Amino acid sequence: MFAKLSTLIVTSFVDMIGMLMIIPLIPYYAKDVGANGLLLGVLVSSFTVAQLLSAPLWGRVSDRYGRRPALLISLGAAAIAFVVFAYATSFWLLLLSRVIQGAGGGTTGVVQAYVTDSVEPNQRAKALGWLSAATNVGVALGPPIGSLALAQFGRPGPGLIAAVLCVINMLFAWRFLAESHQVRDTKQPIKSMKAFTYVLTHIRETPPRLIWMYAIAIGAFQGMTAILAFLLYDRFGIGADKIWIMFTYIGVISVITRAGILGWAVDKYGEIALARAGLLMLTVGLGGLPFATNLITLAIAIGLMPLGTAFTFPCVSSLLSRVIDKHERGVYMGVQQTFGGITRAIIPIVAGFSYDNLGKGVPFWTSAILAIAVYLLSFGIKIDNQSV
Repeated sequence: MFAKLSTLIVTSFVDMIGMLMIIPLIPYYAKDVGANGLLLGVLVSSFTVAQLLSAPLWGRVSDRYGRRPALLISLGAAAIAFVVFAYATSFWLLLLSRVIQGAGGGTTGVVQAYVTDSVEPNQRAKALGWLSAATNVGVALGPPIGSLALAQFGRPGPGLIAAVLCVINMLFAWRFLAESHQVRDTKQPIKSMKAFTYVLTHIRETPPRLIWMYAIAIGAFQGMTAILAFLLYDRFGIGADKIWIMFTYIGVISVITRAGILGWAVDKYGEIALARAGLLMLTVGLGGLPFATNLITLAIAIGLMPLGTAFTFPCVSSLLSRVIDKHERGVYMGVQQTFGGITRAIIPIVAGFSYDNLGKGVPFWTSAILAIAVYLLSFGIKIDNQSV
């Protein structure tokens, strides 16, 4: 399994390093150009708006022409976005960089489809766990590299180094990444809009319900991450030079969980039970974060969230791959990202407004309510014609 996915894992790992070099710095760059919590939410949401609009298109392209071309284009778009970020001296240039990266970053569903093409159904949650473990190593390494680049090379440093990494990564993928999808001219993939409408209008059926579970949960998590830097700064004085510590902490927990625990837990408890456990952990972590009064309670609350997401998202995506036709995986994985993008676009804006006007704890409690709603939504779905 690992051998089949090794090139994709390396590519995703390097891509995530570049992305996480700049993500922790975005709130501070935004502050420097005069953005408040609401504008920060808009900045965060701009990436996901562009991503949600492009994801079904990339999914359909990958079903029609292959996964590899879509992934290569995505890496090229990221390199351009990082250069824009490096020289962004206004809110609008920061916004442009996020839109460019989001438009190219609608390939998350393509990556998931690549994995499901390459491994057997009973191994998909583990494979997705390995892939996400690799990306979370990038989550752990990217922020300190970005902070070091900022200290050594000034404001343009993180963006330019991330762009160079991205170009190297694209060349590596062009040389070594094999195509996983057998393109068939005899069976055309479902139209993106038809798949989108099906998910919107058939929520009682299993594929739409799984997509809604993924979308609401990831939106709840994103609502927290969009405003977390502000909370850490306001309550604990953690600024741009120290924020990498928290991201590295989250990344280490995610790697250990996804690479070392997830596979064993899936075999022992099953995907749906594990997803539910993850949702409960996510709920407690989100709801408890505003009550943190010192670094220990802060570490506990934040630590529950990567545990929750590590158990939830790979399992939900694996279950989705089992209930859709293999010729339509790219489209539906893309639609899953579109619905996730909608929630990740809306919730951070609401979180930023709530943080500014309703209280610092409100965004986190709102996300916790959404997470427990997803837990309740998980009951009654049918996998292999059995209700679970």
